[in-house]
Amino acid sequence: MSKNFTLGIIGGGQLGSMLCQAATSLNIQTIIYCDDNDSPAQKFSTKFYHKKYDDVEALKQFANEVDVITFEFENIPVPTLKSLEKIKPVYPKPQVNYIIQDRAREKKFINDLGITTTEYKEISKKEDCINTDHLIPGILKTTTLGYDGKGQFIIQNNNDLQKITIDNNFILEKKINLKQEISVIVTRYQNGEVVLYDPFENVHKNQILDTSKIPANISDTITELSKTQAKLIAEKLDYIGTMCVEFFIDEKEKLYVNEIAPRVHNSGHLSINAHSISQFESHIRAVCNLDIKQPIILKSATMKNIIGIEIEEYRNRTYKNNEFFYDYLKKDPKPKRKMGHLTTLKN
Repeated sequence: MSKNFTLGIIGGGQLGSMLCQAATSLNIQTIIYCDDNDSPAQKFSTKFYHKKYDDVEALKQFANEVDVITFEFENIPVPTLKSLEKIKPVYPKPQVNYIIQDRAREKKFINDLGITTTEYKEISKKEDCINTDHLIPGILKTTTLGYDGKGQFIIQNNNDLQKITIDNNFILEKKINLKQEISVIVTRYQNGEVVLYDPFENVHKNQILDTSKIPANISDTITELSKTQAKLIAEKLDYIGTMCVEFFIDEKEKLYVNEIAPRVHNSGHLSINAHSISQFESHIRAVCNLDIKQPIILKSATMKNIIGIEIEEYRNRTYKNNEFFYDYLKKDPKPKRKMGHLTTLKN
């Protein structure tokens, strides 16, 4: 790798900020390309482009200034990524986003690998709501652009389903008797080698991640199965970089893949302080083709998400030596907006 190696990152939120910081620690320059002028990641990057994702000339200029391109969120238009790929390598590859940007395509991909998801049905018109009693109670989700509870509707009975205007493509997922939620962070390098983080145990509130902890309070069987499935998914996607696979565990100890995040993930934030190598450094190493490093847990830990105006309280607190506060430096503390996190290591 040359001394002036430059990584292009599309998206400028907190994940972009942390990717920039990890890259800087490895002496890699970063250029952020983002359509948000208030993007916090610009504070940590070498250069910042505030441009639209369909600005062809700006995208070309950006691509010609970097050696490799990656991204911090999955909803970037696939044509944008494919146009960039014609100029410089893009990792993960655009085809990954094509699959994962659509919940129906994603679930079919997972099921075709022999991996269990919750039972579901595609809903694109009112007539599709007929004969869905076996999926109720369930959750109706838009097939695209939904995250942190956006585009999701709790369906307790047929009346709930009839009240919703079907003006989009949805999937109706059957609710399970949920016992726990876990996630597995996996990094796959350009030579095909895979490194895995042990599962994180997650708790959601209002469909937004509230806390993550390691080690997860799960059986060895679930630990090994979740890691095996995450690795298989990464391999079959021909994935390059760090990604996350989210799982449900039901009351009968059955494991289901909930969804795939083709990027570094909120639940893995505590890896910055609790592991020998963070998920962000792992991603940088993979996409920039650096030496492979196996992450090792150094401490048990808990991560707490800070949402909306909660950030004001945390900004005015003092912290113990085992507490690590991260302020995402976002200007507007909107409701349900992730504003920071606190990682606490166990002594």
